[in-house]
Amino acid sequence: MRTSLSMKPTSWFQIGWSSTVPAEGVVPLRYFGQDLVAWRDKQGAVHVMDAYCQHLGANLAYGGTVTDTGIQCPFHGWTWGPDGRNVSIPYQDRPNKARRVRSWHVAERHDALFLWHDANGGDPGYEIPDLMTDVSPHITGLTFQSPLPDGTSHYTGTQVHPQYVLENSVDPEHFRFVHGTPMAPVILKQEVTDTVWHTVAGFGRRWADGVDRPDDRRNTITIFSVGIGFAYNAELTPDGWRLMLISTTPVDDDTTEVFGTYWLEDVPGGTQEDRTRRLDEIKNALPQDLIIWDNQRYLDPPALATKEAAGFRALRRWSEKFYPDAATSPAPAVRSA
Repeated sequence: MRTSLSMKPTSWFQIGWSSTVPAEGVVPLRYFGQDLVAWRDKQGAVHVMDAYCQHLGANLAYGGTVTDTGIQCPFHGWTWGPDGRNVSIPYQDRPNKARRVRSWHVAERHDALFLWHDANGGDPGYEIPDLMTDVSPHITGLTFQSPLPDGTSHYTGTQVHPQYVLENSVDPEHFRFVHGTPMAPVILKQEVTDTVWHTVAGFGRRWADGVDRPDDRRNTITIFSVGIGFAYNAELTPDGWRLMLISTTPVDDDTTEVFGTYWLEDVPGGTQEDRTRRLDEIKNALPQDLIIWDNQRYLDPPALATKEAAGFRALRRWSEKFYPDAATSPAPAVRSA
């Protein structure tokens, strides 16, 4: 990884989609240098735990099964509940209360799965926003097609640090050179909270005056970055609204995975051919960024042009809180199911 930035920031990170862990399924995962097991209980909730049984170290992800009370080890049948506590040993009349498998906080939102990571073991410091109500008021009440099964992209073995993706929020100039737009967009709106960096940028001459017109979102892109792990993008096109989630999740100190998830507004009369065309259009942008990010070296400090310096410096100061050596941390803990 071509950066001195920590690969273990504190944030929510995507680990897949609802389809990644099927009903009563058991799936191996590896993130943040840890072997993990994801499983969906009989009530439909997804859980993620450290992979290794605390009896003799078998990997629960390989042959483990879901029972009424938890996940059962394939080696000797010890069963571990969603909180990681041992709930039964088939050849003993009481569980082992002294040992526990670490359980991670997981959230399932809009067909995507998220994992909370805190190197210091803290509980979630903020909730994952609701895509349909928090990202942009313009999409509230609209109906969107599920991204599954064809509205996703998954890139493995990358060297894309989450910070690279985050900095797109203050980098309008890259649109000309990476995405081929005729001119760079104008930043129309910027709102920053402790955990969200929210930007609206306008493309073309209609926005040359730099004045935000809240009721008009034609030729704009809304970027809603949450923590350091992911960002929602919202765009109004002639075919209706389209939404994109870009997530970057560390696997270890050298590699990451990048997830793309795409929602299309469900417009009357739309066909499967229309969906395929619209998905092809929206999926085209992420690979254009990836070829840059995957070969990028993080410079601190960078050489910045005068017009871009304030934005980059402000965002980098804001993002410091999400790294484990930061003096401050996100807002007080709120448990998210």
